[in-house]
Amino acid sequence: MQIELWIGDAAQIQTKRVRKQKTDRQDALLILKLMLKDDFPQIWVPRWENRDLRQLLWHRHGMVQARTRIMNQLQAVALNEGLRCKKRLWRSERQRLESFPLAPWASRRRHELLELLDRLNPTIAELSQAVQQEVEKCSEAQRLATHPGVGPLTALAFVLIIGKAERFQCGKQVASYLGLVPLEDSSGNRRRLGHITKQGSSLLRFLLVEAAQVTVRSLPEWRRRYFHLMMRRGRKIAKVAMARRLAVCLYWMMRQGWDYQQWVKFGSHVGQPGNRHGVQ
Repeated sequence: MQIELWIGDAAQIQTKRVRKQKTDRQDALLILKLMLKDDFPQIWVPRWENRDLRQLLWHRHGMVQARTRIMNQLQAVALNEGLRCKKRLWRSERQRLESFPLAPWASRRRHELLELLDRLNPTIAELSQAVQQEVEKCSEAQRLATHPGVGPLTALAFVLIIGKAERFQCGKQVASYLGLVPLEDSSGNRRRLGHITKQGSSLLRFLLVEAAQVTVRSLPEWRRRYFHLMMRRGRKIAKVAMARRLAVCLYWMMRQGWDYQQWVKFGSHVGQPGNRHGVQ
């Protein structure tokens, strides 16, 4: 039985009711009428393929987090023995880490942590290769990956979680959907903004913050804006602000079907000095 399930927006359906009476029969007739008129406010629901690919991203993210915890423990072992190096510990100093004379239980801990690390690295590489293959099949993710700082993982996660870009009317709705807007506790003439709402996907929010930091290091304009916000509001708020800006940029690139060069040429800064091509 090939039956398609539609899920509607209850608030919009309620606004389309003429009479204020509410019964199950009248609700059913109203829904049937809206479907016959092609006016049913349908809510986007991800397909099973989309949900399955999200599991790939979550699985890789969990493996990376586990590897980071193991590396932090090994880093603590190295610091206790006087080996003060961070990135070099995994490039050229690993033999020194393995050769330290330790107490029996400390030696066993080091040995088992190194074994776990050696098992996780091939798994993460395999999952990263699977993500790259999925990106090659998705033209939208390939366009988003042209933005500086945005890699295959962030691009694929954005496409999977946003779904249809047309269901959002503006970039503010995308930022709210991803939980990158502040909580508001206002009353009367007093307006108070708190921390971000943290609604939506925590994975995509994490990836956007990480990608925005790479973008800040890559683009001078982003770097200037980041340091300006950091001096005024602090480092954490500046990172979230850059992540929100990146999310809005990716949303418009996805909605217009543009890559990064087209976004620079026809995007939100058209007509400004040095970017005159947008008025053609």
